[in-house]
Amino acid sequence: MREQQIQRGKEWLETVLKLMGFPTEVNIGAEKVDPIEQGASWLLIDQTNLTREQIEIIIGPKGEGIDAIQYLANTILNIDLEEENQQAFTVELNGYRLKRQAELLAWAKSVVEQVRQTGQEVEMKSLSSAERRQIHTFLQDVDDLETESRGQEPDRRLVIRLR
Repeated sequence: MREQQIQRGKEWLETVLKLMGFPTEVNIGAEKVDPIEQGASWLLIDQTNLTREQIEIIIGPKGEGIDAIQYLANTILNIDLEEENQQAFTVELNGYRLKRQAELLAWAKSVVEQVRQTGQEVEMKSLSSAERRQIHTFLQDVDDLETESRGQEPDRRLVIRLR
């Protein structure tokens, strides 16, 4: 069942890209490439036949394009499935997710140090909902800290504070 869902995700993404005017292949990535989103299957867009401009369009400003595609994949491909049968997907192109994840983790570690040193909460702004979720997950097992999302989109922020 799981392999069928992953194959369905691959085919769905190839169709979406073709409809966008970017006929390219999608490969299925290795498990646990993403230490935060364990269990997510990676759909890797083959950039071989894409121009630099096409890659930039798909990723979009601040990753908004690739985030939207990933959100649609996770929503559409899991409609009407019981939670235990749902499959999480991470869409990757040109190493964007891995680079962004490294940036987020470095930023989160810096904020954690600041919170511990000052005792004051810190708001992290300009994060997508997926990025906020990644940091929530990254810090969920840190005993002396807690995280909270505050505000309304598009000005929703992640707050890190001492417990």
